[in-house]
Parts: sequence; structure tokens; C-alpha cells
Amino acid sequence: MQKNWKKIVGDGLLFLGLLALTVYAVFHGADVGAVRQAIQSCDWRWLIPAVGCVAVFIGGESVIIRLLLRSGGYRLGAWRCFLVSSAGFFFSAVTPSAGGGQPMQAYFLNREKVPVPVAAVTLLAVTITYKMVLIVTSLALILFRYDFLLDHFGDFIFLFWGGLIITASFTAFLLMLVFHPHMARKLCDGCLRLLEKLRILRRSQSRRDKLLAAMDTYHETAAYFKTHMGLMALVQLITFAQRYALFTVPWLVYRALGLTGWGWLTIAVLQAAIQAAADMLPLPGGMGVTEAMFLAVFGPVFGSLTLPAMVLSRGTDFYCRLLISAVFTALAALLLGRRDSKGNEATT
Repeated sequence: MQKNWKKIVGDGLLFLGLLALTVYAVFHGADVGAVRQAIQSCDWRWLIPAVGCVAVFIGGESVIIRLLLRSGGYRLGAWRCFLVSSAGFFFSAVTPSAGGGQPMQAYFLNREKVPVPVAAVTLLAVTITYKMVLIVTSLALILFRYDFLLDHFGDFIFLFWGGLIITASFTAFLLMLVFHPHMARKLCDGCLRLLEKLRILRRSQSRRDKLLAAMDTYHETAAYFKTHMGLMALVQLITFAQRYALFTVPWLVYRALGLTGWGWLTIAVLQAAIQAAADMLPLPGGMGVTEAMFLAVFGPVFGSLTLPAMVLSRGTDFYCRLLISAVFTALAALLLGRRDSKGNEATT
């Protein structure tokens, strides 16, 4: 328990440190008065649906989790699925490499009497469909608009490629877990032995046993995916809508600032490309690098209003989402796992 608290405090301090550095780097040398004036003069009617997009983003995952659990015979209410979804987004935002999100979701699902193997299968499906949106969008940009991508990303193009390669490799490994679990098991065991042979890791039979036992959890995933292809197609469609709801935020900010000329899809796919690039760095919420890329990539779009646009866009799609998910994560900690007065599992 003490070790867990140390990790929580460490992650919190890292998050606050990165936040302070990001704020300093963004506003150092900037005309803060002009930024404030631009924000105050924007049309706030366009920012209300931007906050709505954040709610759709969080709620979209809760719909997916509920559908997947129900297909496995576990009925969890929409409200409780929303709390689980919020917890995932909160802990993903404040931990390096978003590593804390799904373990906390699995923990809360287990408190709701969802077995760990079922939670693992559900969250694996969420992750794969989530990553596929970035991969499909990135590949479409490479195939059909690569010159456009180069013009906007400039020196940051290596981050885009790095993020795509890492995301695609990770997704390929997850798919291997699903459809070729024995091959994935041999691959992981081989990599672990290589790291031990190179003395990067000490030899540990208990570590190997834990790794292979964890992978055994996914053996039933292949059968689930193969027998629920229609459901998985629906989940993928919902995930596209969910993710593009969040990618819509910069376009709504664009309109709030009174700008016209750039279409929704162009701005949304640029935001998706930024997200793909930020995924390669093990920073909580991609802080620092996401702001820097926004200023560079969207410079031709927002012109002199790029910094106010970044403040509004990032403030909505990340910091507002962080605040909303923090509130509901606290409620999740209080409510999930509780039973009604008759001792039955609550499903509301």
C-alpha cells in the first residue's frame, strides 16, 4: 500500500512539474494581454458544443464498455459504465504513457463483480479499436495528403512517423494476442530471455511466470472476437465517432474565434495526426509536446490567433476532460462496488 501511495505521489508531482514547464514554455515571451483579449472576445456559443464533444468522448467509451460486457453476460448500468470510463481517462491523463488508465478500469470493474478475464477482454477490445482510429487516419493522410502533412508538421514529422510506428506495432501485438496467443506467448518469452541474456534484466523465474500467466488471460479473447465480429464492427464505428468528437474541438474553437475558410474534416484530421505523434512520448497527457505541435501544425490555420486557439482547444479537450473525469473518478471510488439495501448488485 505504501508503495502504491509513493507511486501516486510521484505521478502527481511529475504531472504538476510538466504542467508548470508547459505553461512557462507556452507563455514565455508571449503577449499575454493579447491572448486574454482574443479569448474574451471569442463567441462562446461555439465553445459550449466543444465541451459537449468532451462529454461525448467520455460517454462513447462507456457505451462501448456496456455493449461488450452485455455481450459477455454482464449487465452493468450506463451510469456505472460512465464512471468506469471516466476513471480510465483520468488515470491515463495523469500517468506516464497513459499506463494507469486501464488497470484502474479493471479494478473498478472487478469491484462491480466483473471477473478480471472478462474485464481484460473488454478493455483489450477498447484499446484495439481506439488505436485503429489513429492508424487508419494516419495511413489515409500518408496515402492521399502527405505533402499537406509535411507542410503542416515540418520538423515535427519525425514525431508523427514515430507515433504511427509505435501505435501500429503495439496494435499488431494486441491483435497477435487475440488471434495467435501462443505465438505472442513465445515472442514475449523470447524477448524476456534476450533481455536477461543481455543483462538488461536480472533472471527471474517469478517474473516469467507472472508474464506468461497474464498472457494466458487472453486465450479466450480470440474466440470472443471471432464470434462477435458484428459487435466489433459496431464498436469500431462508435469509436470513430467518439474520437472524432474530440478531434472536432479545434474546429469549434476556430469558429469561436470568428475564423472561416478551413473545413471541419481538414482541421479534425490534423488534430488526429497530432494525437498520433504525441502517443510516442511517455508523458502524462502528452503535455508540452502536444502544445508545441499545435502551435506549429495549426499556425497556417489560425494565423495570429494560434496561441489563443491552442489555449482554448487544449483547455477544452484535455484540461476540461481532466477536470470532468476527476470528478466522476471520485464518484467511482465512492459508488462502484456498493450494493443496494437488499444486498443485490446495483445496476443503475
